[in-house]
Formats: sequence, structure tokens, C-alpha cells
Amino acid sequence: MIVGLTYDLKTDYKFRENEPPDANAEFDLPQTVDTVASAIESLGFKVKRIGNVYNLLKNLDNLGVDIVFNIAEGKDTRNRESQVPVILETLGIPYVGSDGLTLGLTLDKITTKRLMISEGIPTPKFFEAKTAEYINVDHLNFPLIVKPRYEGSSKGLDVKAKVDNEMELKERIKYIISTYKQPALVEEFIRGYEFTVAIVGNDEPKVFAPVQTKIDGRLKPGDLFYSFERLIDPSRIEYIFPPLIEERFQKEMMELALKVYRIVDCRDFGRVDFRMDEDGHPYVLEINPLPCLSTEDVFKIIADKIGISYKEMIGKILFSALRRYNLKP
Repeated sequence: MIVGLTYDLKTDYKFRENEPPDANAEFDLPQTVDTVASAIESLGFKVKRIGNVYNLLKNLDNLGVDIVFNIAEGKDTRNRESQVPVILETLGIPYVGSDGLTLGLTLDKITTKRLMISEGIPTPKFFEAKTAEYINVDHLNFPLIVKPRYEGSSKGLDVKAKVDNEMELKERIKYIISTYKQPALVEEFIRGYEFTVAIVGNDEPKVFAPVQTKIDGRLKPGDLFYSFERLIDPSRIEYIFPPLIEERFQKEMMELALKVYRIVDCRDFGRVDFRMDEDGHPYVLEINPLPCLSTEDVFKIIADKIGISYKEMIGKILFSALRRYNLKP
């Protein structure tokens, strides 16, 4: 069986004039793609490296694959993560991961939050800022955090993203709108702890215990948060698994993560990010149905701790998709 691999490389990205330094943050390093490809090959499959959406379009006439393992982020638009899945789905080509609707919906943080609120999922209070004028924060308590509406991988999050007053808020909204060319998401900042919950599977997904994030050496980050600067400096982030919290808190986050996973129709694998306040109340920040699979990220950390290899974790994801399509290797 031949597995196609779609991806975007940081090294292929051409920065445009006035783009921020995190413009390619969502893309993968070559070593991540090499590792994923090697893992798939070690499971007995052949791998055909396709690359980004433009390479996919160029090679549609002779693709020659049985299924595509998609980790491509796409380019430019709010629907960029949907580009590869929609093309594959249109042509009837099986692929690993969520479909275009799920990927488009979840990349848009505001749309996702509205959906979570409608389903009773706890998420920080927020508002959308299309301009820095006429903002109303009467229903929110400072500090607040300001993010681009539809970005991932901590894009737009630096030390100035957390604001403590209206003057700082207006300046940050202006920065996000002018730099990232999209509205800003403004939400209450949750002081406390940071976690992420990984999930693999479909009909009966495996929900792993939360992975706790230690930021700058602090198990209780408090006012610190996962920012772009910390993303590019792995020494500032440490993942703790299993987490150093009571089992009841773990269970609550796992149950919430599974609800969100199902609400947005996530497929094969995903990751749900949390902040927990100092009183033990968890808040869902977002769900990522296209999470990082690098060997420094949570799926590899979990695999090591539960006694399986990285290739076996990749296999769980791939075989989930094969079963969904009723394909046998």
C-alpha cells in the first residue's frame, strides 16, 4: 500500500515584505517530515512525498497512492487547512485526518468558541475586535489576551499579547489587525495552569491523560503563556506526563476534550488545549485537528511514557483512517 504524504516546510516558505517573523510558524521542519515518513515506512508501507497543495495539484494525474497522510497547513486564507482535504475528497482519494469543514471551522477561533458555548463547554469570555475603536469590555475582567482570529502555532502571541488596561488593549488590537490582516480575538486571560489533551481514533477514540506544560521552569505558569518566542526555544517549554494534578481534574479535562472532539467531528487524531484557573476550573482554549507530530511535541512524549514507540503512535493514527475507509493494508 502506498501512502502519500502532504506537508508544508518552513524551509520552503518565502517571506513577503512586512510579514511578521512567525509567518511560517505552522509549517513543519524537514526533520519532522522525515520522521513521520520513516515511521510510516517502518510499518510496512511505501511513502510518496507529495508536499504542499501546489505540488498536489501538479501531480493529480499521476498521484498513485492508496491514502494520503495529511499534515499540510495550506497558505494564506482562513480556509488554508481545508485546501488539501477538499481536493482529495473531491477526487475520492482517502486521507488521514479531519475533513475541510472541521479544519476550517476550528482554525477560526471565534467560530469554534461560539460552537463550544452553544454546547455548554467552558471557554474564556471573549469578544471579536474588527477595529480598535468602539470596544466594550464591560463584561470582561483584565488581564485580557489578544490573538489573531484564525492562526495557529502561537502566531501573534508575544509578551505584549496579554494586556492589563484599555490603552494596551487598543494598541494590541491595532497591531493584530494591521500585522495579520484579520480581526482580533480578545478573551479573558486565565491565570493558573496549562494542559493539552491528545486524542486518537474515531468510533471509540483513545483519550490520553492531559499533558501538563511547564513554562520557563514554572509548573504553575500563572501569568505566563505559550508564546511564539517559547515555541522557537524548546528549552523554555517542558511537557509533564502524566500530569501532577489530582485524577478528578484529569478526568474532567479528558471528558471535555472528547466532547469538543466530537462536537467538531474531528477524525483520526487531534489535540485540545486548556488553561485551568487557580480554583481548578478548566477552560477550553481551542481544538487543533491538525496538531504537530514532531518528536518534541506531545504525541511523542505520550508514546514514550505509555511504553510504545513513535512509529506505533503514528500507526494508531494511520490505522484509524484505514478502518474508517474500510481499507486493509
